[in-house]
Amino acid sequence: MNEVVGRDDLLLLTLDTLRYDVAVELAAAGRIPHLARHLPGGAWERRHAPGSFTYASHQAMFAGFLPTPAAPGPHPRLFAARFAGSETTAGRTYVFDTPDLVSGLAAAGYRTVCIGGVGFFNKQGALGDVLPGMFQESHWEPAFGVASPTSFEAQVERAEQVVAALPADRRLFLFLNASALHQPNWFHLPGATRGAGDSRASHAAALEYVDRHIGRLFAAMSSRRRCFAIVCSDHGTTYGDDGYTGHRLAHEAVWTVPYAHFFLEPSA
Repeated sequence: MNEVVGRDDLLLLTLDTLRYDVAVELAAAGRIPHLARHLPGGAWERRHAPGSFTYASHQAMFAGFLPTPAAPGPHPRLFAARFAGSETTAGRTYVFDTPDLVSGLAAAGYRTVCIGGVGFFNKQGALGDVLPGMFQESHWEPAFGVASPTSFEAQVERAEQVVAALPADRRLFLFLNASALHQPNWFHLPGATRGAGDSRASHAAALEYVDRHIGRLFAAMSSRRRCFAIVCSDHGTTYGDDGYTGHRLAHEAVWTVPYAHFFLEPSA
């Protein structure tokens, strides 16, 4: 990462609330072809989330604690704050001297941009301004939020505008929190009704919706130079699993998340 930072643009895309099992099933069935073509080996990596809900997980990720490989470690991290005694900081780790990765990348000359999705990024009140406030530039509007059936395409359009407005020689760290998977997501499943509510099937349909538009985001982020992309979930959620519904609880479906990182080569 010490070679990547300063050379490439960076993308952190969190598919908020995406379950690992659903992501794996759809990739194997060919239902998310635009995402799957970039996944190493065409498959998601199984990892453990650093938090059981959006705010906690993103605070950890912005401090350098991305989802951890779901196998005995220690596992060297891509990014880490300088911290004496850290067992997961290795020679290949990009170490920053600020309190968080966002300000660390800003100090390294990156333009840091947040395109929010769920309520913790809506800037409508003190709590909703904490995470976006880490960035030099942040965007949120109702069209990006959980209640919008077209949230991801609106977010991608804003990302395209951000990239187009940036000077060619300025490196970019773009963070996008995709809200489409988060409840309510019933409107992504053909034939579903508000009364019937969300389900594992509508959750899967929301991921298919994201996949239909994600090529535009990847194209924008690789339009100026090579981009190092991290695509993951911040936590999963439950749909009646063992009697549980939702997240911010300790269940396998919440703690286990899909993860991938890869390079997006420059557009021709």
